[in-house]
Amino acid sequence: MMNIVVILKQTMDLEEQVTIEGLKIDNENVELILNPYDEYAVEEAVKLKEEHGGGVTAITFGKPEAESALRTALAMGADKAILVEQERELDESSIAKILAAAIRDNEFDIILGGNMSVDNGASQVGPRVAEELDIPHISTLTKLDIDGENVRAERDSEGDVEIVESMLPILVTAQQGLNEPRYPSLPNIMKAKKKPLEKVDIEDLGLEEVVSKVRSTVVDLYQPPKKKKGRIFAGDLRQQVQKLVRLLHEEEKVV
Repeated sequence: MMNIVVILKQTMDLEEQVTIEGLKIDNENVELILNPYDEYAVEEAVKLKEEHGGGVTAITFGKPEAESALRTALAMGADKAILVEQERELDESSIAKILAAAIRDNEFDIILGGNMSVDNGASQVGPRVAEELDIPHISTLTKLDIDGENVRAERDSEGDVEIVESMLPILVTAQQGLNEPRYPSLPNIMKAKKKPLEKVDIEDLGLEEVVSKVRSTVVDLYQPPKKKKGRIFAGDLRQQVQKLVRLLHEEEKVV
């Protein structure tokens, strides 16, 4: 029997048009979803439960609307969920401390999370949670095997594969390719509405000081510059080179 925890995040659907207001992204008119990388973590957690028995607890930190991401995890097969509610945007260090405090109140053998969130790509929260809990962690997993207390994992390392061995308890983060996340069926979506979801306040965890001492703040936020359209030069190679040199000289002012 395994006690399995999944840390996850609600993010915006990147297919939506993003609007920036000051130093924040306007979420009013975008669809909020379970972070795609966290779907791999939830799927792997459910597979571990199916193989070894036990239960899966999904935990997230955020505003009340983050409950929908937890309901998605429950529909995928998690057994219960915990939402640590907080309206304020916090940095990764603070979020990790809060999640670790919530996890300490639960028995766990393994913690899973996504390799990164698609909205900022920091890849910090998972490893920071492991450090807070003083347990080993393995990132960017593409394969996971557990035999008793022994853990054997394959991880993506810039295109290569590393094989890492460790012991439970452990935290791992999921990379694309670890599995194929299941699509929640309608009956499971309905069942998820009745599964237990606990809401926790920062005060309940005794971490008001963490919220008041955020270590980093956003100083600028902007859209990436639009890419210029490509050009195709006609003619033979000599003519193409002449046209390219003329463009670089007259338009780009680089030669």
